[in-house]
Amino acid sequence: MSAFELDELNVKRVSRQYGRRRALARVTFHVQSGQVVGLLGPNGAGKSTLLGILATLIAPSSGNILYGRKSSKDLGAVLRRQIGFLSHDLQIYPELTARENLEFFAQLYGEMKPDVLVTKALERARLSDRADDTVDGFSRGMRQRLALERALLHEPRLVLLDEPFTGLDDRSIDELAQRLRDIGRAGRMVIFATHDLDVAEGVVDRALVLRSGRIGVVPDGPSSLRKRYRATLHESPEVGHGGVVG
Repeated sequence: MSAFELDELNVKRVSRQYGRRRALARVTFHVQSGQVVGLLGPNGAGKSTLLGILATLIAPSSGNILYGRKSSKDLGAVLRRQIGFLSHDLQIYPELTARENLEFFAQLYGEMKPDVLVTKALERARLSDRADDTVDGFSRGMRQRLALERALLHEPRLVLLDEPFTGLDDRSIDELAQRLRDIGRAGRMVIFATHDLDVAEGVVDRALVLRSGRIGVVPDGPSSLRKRYRATLHESPEVGHGGVVG
C-alpha cells in the first residue's frame, strides 16, 4: 500500500444530507493529475461540504469517490498522507508559535527532516522573522499564509483549498496563484473554491460550478471566466439538474 500514488480523482453521484437539508445532490466529476480546477458558486451552494468530503473529513450520504482506483476506506492513512486541505477553519493553534505549528504538522505527516521543511515553509510565508512568535498575535493575512504552508508542507498529491486567497495582500495573492500553477505543472491535482474569479482565471485549467448542491461545468470560451460563470448560473440546464461533468 505504501507504493500508492494518487493520480486521479473520480467523484460518482455523491450526495450529502443534513437532516432534511440537501447540501449536495448526485455530484459527479473527474480530475486527473496535472489539473488545477476552480470550484465556483454562490454562498451555501455546497462547496465547503464537497471539499470536506473529498478530504475524507465528511462522509457522503450516498455515492462514492475513487482516489486512483481505490476508496478512502481501502486506503486509510496512506490516502490522507497525500491530501493537503485548507478549510475556513485554518487548523492552526494560536497558543503555539508559527514554527511550532509547522513542526507539529510535519511530525503528523511523518516527514523525516521537519526542520528543513519548516524553515523553507516559513520563508515562503514571509514569516521567518516572526517564526517564534505565538500565532494569536498574527494578522488575518499572516495566519492565512501560515495555514497555507501547513496544508502544502508535505507536498500532497491532492490539494483542496477553501477560499485560499481570503485575507491575502496583492503580493501574497500573486505568489499563491503562481504556486498553484506550479503544483499543477508538477503533475499534482488542485481543487480550490473561490469567489475571486479574476485571480482564478489565470490559474485554473477548468472550472466547475455548484448551485443548490448540483454541479455543472463552466464552458471554455473567448469571454472572461466571470462572464462564462454568470452565463452558466443563469442559463445552463446542467446546474440545477444534476449535470455530469467529465
